[in-house]
Amino acid sequence: MSRRMDTKKLAILAMLAALAYVVMLVGRVPIVLWLKYDPKDVVIAIAAFIYGPMAGVGISIVDSFIEMFTASDTGIWGFLMNVLSTCSLVVPAALIYRKHHTIKGAVIGLIVGSVFCVASMLLWNWLVTPFYTKQPREAVEAMLIPYFLPFNAFKASVNSTLTVLLYKPVVTALRKAKLIPASEHAAPPVEGKKRVGVYLAALVVLATLVLLGFVLAGKI
Repeated sequence: MSRRMDTKKLAILAMLAALAYVVMLVGRVPIVLWLKYDPKDVVIAIAAFIYGPMAGVGISIVDSFIEMFTASDTGIWGFLMNVLSTCSLVVPAALIYRKHHTIKGAVIGLIVGSVFCVASMLLWNWLVTPFYTKQPREAVEAMLIPYFLPFNAFKASVNSTLTVLLYKPVVTALRKAKLIPASEHAAPPVEGKKRVGVYLAALVVLATLVLLGFVLAGKI
């Protein structure tokens, strides 16, 4: 029975990894400089909420490795930055959600993850970006606040908001398909008006972030 459950878990993780790769390919949007938004972190965060932070780390490594050869021109440095960016968002969020298994825990986890992602990526951009852009570190330092900070804040915020909106429907669908048991990492128990309020707030935040994305991309 345990082996059967492990096989099913691996199959679902493989499916989520494939989905994360597909949404990365079709959802890539140039924002500023060479930086592109993509929504793969949404799928990876959902996987981490269901199966724990190490599942998110594993999918991030696999997807970023495939992306390095198929969709990226930044080589090993781009692979490293992709993994660091995703894990800095997903791991703190999943750890907090595991201890506080409610919609409030999910939201707090994603907020903490977003803040950690933005802060840590400033450091990693400062350290790593000169190696794959061939720009002097002084030039990269000048980009940190006007470009990297708002881009990473935008990306983490959009993906966190989408995770809040999509997590429960995805888990419900997986349960109905009997791919995960009803008792395993259930979606946050939110009912009635509170659920509607959470979704409306998330939609308002998402709409605001989309407008911000257009501003950052110079479209407005």
